[in-house]
Amino acid sequence: MAAGEPGPPGGYSFRFLPQKTFPSLSAPETTSRLRQWSMLGRVTAQAFGFDRTFRAHRRDDFALAFFKDPNVIPNLQLLSDSSGQWMTLGTEVKKVEATNVPCTQLSMSFFNRLYDEDIVRDTGHIVKCLDSFCDPFLISDELRKVLLVEDSEKYEIFSKPDREEFLFCLFKHLCLGGSLCQYEDVLSPYLETAKLLYKDLVSVRKHPQTKKIQITSSVFKVTAYDSTGVCYPSTKSHEQTFAYFIVDPIKRHVNVLYHCFGVGEMS
Repeated sequence: MAAGEPGPPGGYSFRFLPQKTFPSLSAPETTSRLRQWSMLGRVTAQAFGFDRTFRAHRRDDFALAFFKDPNVIPNLQLLSDSSGQWMTLGTEVKKVEATNVPCTQLSMSFFNRLYDEDIVRDTGHIVKCLDSFCDPFLISDELRKVLLVEDSEKYEIFSKPDREEFLFCLFKHLCLGGSLCQYEDVLSPYLETAKLLYKDLVSVRKHPQTKKIQITSSVFKVTAYDSTGVCYPSTKSHEQTFAYFIVDPIKRHVNVLYHCFGVGEMS
């Protein structure tokens, strides 16, 4: 770069890592579950490397630099609202919002309260309830009720901080699925898939002194705007349309988990 020429915004530059795969999304069992949940072909994970120290408090700068990077623009995948086909970002990002997502959970026992509170039977079957709507979702069991209905009697078994956890967000997204989602009768497919995804996306290390496992990733949920409004993850807002950036500050990798609500692949 010539002297005096401005560097990339935020000082970061990125590179696409196509060789980094996410087996949790491509495993046959996951594929058949995502098909049932109407998410297949509408969810993807991609990895990018970056070149300098990540500072979590400056995540907006990091995200803006990401969207403006010449190695990101032709490689970052999103679904077109009009055609429903995968495409790349064909517009200039002017502004980003990067919301911190806490990521501290190390065990699936986080969800044991679903059994303790009779939302799920000891057999693993999800307890059914009378159909109701929590727009746009149909609620036909106690699991969806505890996920969505704020004034339901058991909603508070997960506190506000619990609900903000990345593991909870993944689990909830899988439970709610796409627009033709066929819900599971038992809990285990949701838990197993959430665990696989979480392990695939989030980095951990053993603390050198205490030998305890600790999470090293920072997670944030991202929305990007061009001159006309929101352009990523989609121009249409939906609770089930999301993009999470999972940053490994040690390896200097960022994993992007993306889903756009709609009708998933059927066959």
